[in-house]
Amino acid sequence: MEECSQSSVSLREFGCEQNLLSRPDGSASFTQGDTSVLAAVYGPAEVKVSKEIYDRATLEVIIQPKVGLPSVKERAQEKCVRESCEASVLLFLHPRSSLTIVLQELHNDGSLLSSYLNAACMAMMDAGLPMSCLFCGVTCAIHPDGRIITDPSAAQEAESRALMTFAIDSKERRVMMTSTKGSFSVKEMQQCIAVSQAASEKIFSFHRESLRRRYSKIV
Repeated sequence: MEECSQSSVSLREFGCEQNLLSRPDGSASFTQGDTSVLAAVYGPAEVKVSKEIYDRATLEVIIQPKVGLPSVKERAQEKCVRESCEASVLLFLHPRSSLTIVLQELHNDGSLLSSYLNAACMAMMDAGLPMSCLFCGVTCAIHPDGRIITDPSAAQEAESRALMTFAIDSKERRVMMTSTKGSFSVKEMQQCIAVSQAASEKIFSFHRESLRRRYSKIV
């Protein structure tokens, strides 16, 4: 387990590989524990007239489940990822064009939405898209006894009474997007936000180290 700035906050091990696909403009695989997803970014490219926006790019997110066709669950996750990306990418620099992010679930062992968010951010960095800030995803589960578990596994999610995923920006650690499920109090949500902001420090550190390793030159 990787420890964050708070002793009570822990995250599973991360893994990331960028530029592993040849056809997309940017790509990344991201793993959190046994959860693994693949992200591909296409664009800026030509957009259909029906989807064209005159003053900014049109951003579309497509999530493919491991098995079968996308369901309502995937559509809700697409909306969460799209809102986070739209708040980060400088879409006005590419008006009347399209950006498409395709996310493929490889294995789900919990915290899937936060893995999608982290993979999307790494893939957009690989594509060289202009961004006002980076972002990361953090998932918190509230155990029936009140304990807050960060980066929960699928088993921990199943036994929790509430699940929250936050997108945190890299500048001011603001919450860019929230997805919640289950019952919880206002105080518990505030506690989860504080824990997620603390956990984001570790994730952004991993982002920076991944880029440093990739672009470092051997002297």
